[in-house]
Amino acid sequence: MNAHATAVADFGEMIEPTTLRIQRILPGSVERVWDYLTKSELRRQWLAAGNMEMKAGSPFELTWHNDELTNPPGHRPEGFGAEHSMKSQIVECDPPRKLMFTWGNGGDVTFTLEPRGERTLLTVVHRGLVERSTRTKVGPGWHAHLDVLAARMGGTEPAPFWDHWTRLQKDYEQRV
Repeated sequence: MNAHATAVADFGEMIEPTTLRIQRILPGSVERVWDYLTKSELRRQWLAAGNMEMKAGSPFELTWHNDELTNPPGHRPEGFGAEHSMKSQIVECDPPRKLMFTWGNGGDVTFTLEPRGERTLLTVVHRGLVERSTRTKVGPGWHAHLDVLAARMGGTEPAPFWDHWTRLQKDYEQRV
């Protein structure tokens, strides 16, 4: 866990059989966190690049370059490429409080933001994680990406992404 973020729970949790929820209290205002969710140049620093038109029904594409998230990136696990892209569509957009979009061809992700003084509670709910093998990748993925987000927002260098993901993946194997 990054010193700049506070976990509401240490790990994401399955709140329904195919739904993961993970929460973090991040440094900064709701508007600042919203920018990190919606502006491609900021989002690519912790998750994936891709321009979004902020209205329901708008298609977009996210492109991950996880090797570029941290320096060094750590050891990329076998089976993961240097780049991955996914087509999605905005389902709901209520700036700067809620953003929901489809997750490729299955499921959806909802981000909700709530002010907590000078910080923001970010809740990520990822629905439609039908396969256990998907849950054991997505859980540590969100966890590691949110740790990178917290570091970026706090002005510190995050731990090597892939090494962190690999450690978390072992924990999520037990949890999901």
